Amino acid sequence: MKITAAKVIVTCPGRNFVTVKIETDEGVHGIGDATLNGRELAVASYLEDHLIPCLIGRDPRQSEDIWHYLYRGAYWRRGPVTMSAIAAIDTALWDIKAKLADMPLYQLLGGASRSGVMVYGHANGRDIEEACDEVARYREMGYHAIRAQCGIPGLDSTYGVSGDKLFYEPADADLPTENVWSTEHYLRHVPKLFEALRDRFGFEPHLLHDVHHRLTPIEAARLGKDLEPYRLFWLEDAVPAENQEAFRTIRQHTTTPLAVGEVFNSLWDCKTLIEEGLVDYIRATVVHAGGVTHLRRIADLAALNHVRTGCHGATDLSPVCMGAALHFDLWVPNFGIQEYMRHTEETDAVFPHAYTFENGYLYPGEAPGHGVDIDEDLAAKYPYQRAYLPVNRLRDGTIWHW
Repeated sequence: MKITAAKVIVTCPGRNFVTVKIETDEGVHGIGDATLNGRELAVASYLEDHLIPCLIGRDPRQSEDIWHYLYRGAYWRRGPVTMSAIAAIDTALWDIKAKLADMPLYQLLGGASRSGVMVYGHANGRDIEEACDEVARYREMGYHAIRAQCGIPGLDSTYGVSGDKLFYEPADADLPTENVWSTEHYLRHVPKLFEALRDRFGFEPHLLHDVHHRLTPIEAARLGKDLEPYRLFWLEDAVPAENQEAFRTIRQHTTTPLAVGEVFNSLWDCKTLIEEGLVDYIRATVVHAGGVTHLRRIADLAALNHVRTGCHGATDLSPVCMGAALHFDLWVPNFGIQEYMRHTEETDAVFPHAYTFENGYLYPGEAPGHGVDIDEDLAAKYPYQRAYLPVNRLRDGTIWHW
């Protein structure tokens, strides 16, 4: 069996997605997600100009060897562009292998470890009252776990707060918009949000919160300690994680569970965090962490250290990534939770999929492969549109972490 062709499909049904389609001489094809929010064309070029020419004629069943060929065979390793490109190819190869076996991907990985995948949604509001009402709406939709964000008095805009409450997309402009950030305002206000949520909903729903890399380690430690009475499921991305050791400071001061990793692209980005037990959930994704092959290795190391998975699942990951992630989630022994931001109707039409949502859980379905395909004719009707994520500045004009 040989790979006969591979191509990159860039489409924008409301936001940009990059998809790889690999074809074989036996008529079986596989697809993978290569989307890198705000840098989509960089990955597309890396695939078309450097990786795809190396695939033609190879046996698609040799996914392990191909992964190492693309990773070890490149002098310049790692990085989000490289690993997203490798991930797309790896995901497509797993899709092909599962189709050849005539089984859903989770069976090829080792079978189901649970009956469904618990997911969390995003509730946000301009103020605490509106955020509480949105949490109530997500509860009515069946969610057992909900991420809560609200506007901060004194700031014109805040991460995670949007006009559209269901299809939040932060890449919002042809050139980066600039937001103003104040750590002082934020730290004073966030505990009030979770006090109000627990007063209204009690301790039955799981509540999560995303700091989005805005704090220093000691500031994050203070926030974690202030939130302890409200028993969060996790506090996400409290500090930028390039310095993994920074989490030691947070860990020394709070028992609030910590989650990080959506921007990680290899095992080395989280090795210290996992081995020293500095986080409770690792949020690396299929598309940005080298595909199913590499994410399995991250999960295995995490399992040895009582760390569970909590894969990123925002709208900048296509339904292809979500489908692959759900098969991974259903199998992985140390599963924690899966983020689930719903795609628009236009996106769902471009990417027909087998996964379904019911009562707070996602189910990957029983279709052979990862259960997601692409309608190329429909995709062609949505050309690429440049879009950037915002940037942050402190009130004195200093560039801050996005």
